[in-house]
Amino acid sequence: MTACAIEPAAANEQNGENGENGDGGTSRTERAITEDGDAPRTERALTEDGEGSSRPRTEYAITEDWERPRTEYAITEDGRTPRTACVITVDGSYAARLARDGGSWFPERWTLDGPEPYTVPLPGNQPEEPGTEVQPMGDGRVLIRRFADGRHTFSLLYPTGPRTGELPLGAVECPDEGTVLRLLPPAPGGEKAYALAVGPRSSAVWLVAGGAFGPEHLAQVPGRCSGGVWLDRAGRMLALDRETDGRTKAVVVDLERGGEVSPLLQIADGSDDRLLLADPDSGLLLISSDAPSPGRPRLGWGVLGSTLPVRFPECLRVPDCTLTPFAIQPGQVLVPESCGVALRVDGPMGSWVGVWRPAARQVQHLPAPEGWLAGAGLWTEGGELLLPYATADTPCGVARWAAASGNGALAGEAEGPGGTGGTGVGDAGPGGSEGSEGGGGKVAGAPEPGPPGPPGPPEPVVARPVPLQQAPLGNLVTK
Repeated sequence: MTACAIEPAAANEQNGENGENGDGGTSRTERAITEDGDAPRTERALTEDGEGSSRPRTEYAITEDWERPRTEYAITEDGRTPRTACVITVDGSYAARLARDGGSWFPERWTLDGPEPYTVPLPGNQPEEPGTEVQPMGDGRVLIRRFADGRHTFSLLYPTGPRTGELPLGAVECPDEGTVLRLLPPAPGGEKAYALAVGPRSSAVWLVAGGAFGPEHLAQVPGRCSGGVWLDRAGRMLALDRETDGRTKAVVVDLERGGEVSPLLQIADGSDDRLLLADPDSGLLLISSDAPSPGRPRLGWGVLGSTLPVRFPECLRVPDCTLTPFAIQPGQVLVPESCGVALRVDGPMGSWVGVWRPAARQVQHLPAPEGWLAGAGLWTEGGELLLPYATADTPCGVARWAAASGNGALAGEAEGPGGTGGTGVGDAGPGGSEGSEGGGGKVAGAPEPGPPGPPGPPEPVVARPVPLQQAPLGNLVTK
């Protein structure tokens, strides 16, 4: 493993859009730039925005005719989920996004845990590039990743009166041309942030904020990885979707055991099985797999540690629409079937919100608030779905949809600076249909616990997932 160190990079240095090179050379271990001026090797990285689009784009599924999204779960060209316009911390305190002022982009922090949401602009000395990534930290600072001069630089932004303060964290160089580096979803706790560097033949997990000495290389995973889902509240077990030999299977990387890799999803030998979302409290997993219908991903669910097969509800197949889960209700210990799941629905008439629970037989379709930052949202433990939005009149607003007990019906209102107003509930998209669920693949389990220890305060226990085993896909009907 290559050692890494901090580079005291200048604040707000020149940004650039990532280039693209299809070179398929052998992957080598990435490294951080050091203070001693050790000559770094040149990097060329792919950005998520392709060839420098004028604004962040929404990615859709690629179909067999290359014309329209599939009707099931969206998988982008590189195997990732559609990118959201806003990133929210795990506890829902802060959010961050790239905002636009005319033709210029700048970071913006949202505070969501106060009496009403408000925003703090964090512009630098020059506009940001569209491919720049931002991520809120638990203390209110915003992590920013820029690509410039063949390297990825990381800094923490914070407000300092009328200006923006910037704390450089260092930089990461990837020696292989064609390497993609992007931030992983916010980690539990909000104290650390991670990035995934995907090379031609292997992928590296980096700790880019919260370490003692700047960017730190944590794990090297054979194969091209995408996704990124946290399985525990300690920020130790990271699930990635790994592509090897033309097939994609979700694996678990243990960041406290030297990046030890173990399989997580294996529904069928020839299927592509991805993990989309996970709730550490209930163990609910949202899964994409083409095992029930080869060549076409289906949205399914299972429970971490359960011996029951993965189920693929028919109601999650909405004609001519793409469903992308983006939030799971936390705190539902031992009752994963009761967890609310928020879905982004993209159809011919635009985007709206779907709400579904594993125990239900249908998806409830809700109109998205005007200016919704599509794909962004958060569930509270009490069953309230928060959807951030921004309009000319309300630059920082949150629509709240409260679930009624029992039938799961929702009623909502919007809040933001300048007052509140009802948003209403209605059929913004096609209604869900009842149907049976196909099942396949068993859900990962955990080893048997040892003898009880001496009395004392309980400590978090990290369940080590084991691979899903193959299970019959036919002749299985569940609710």
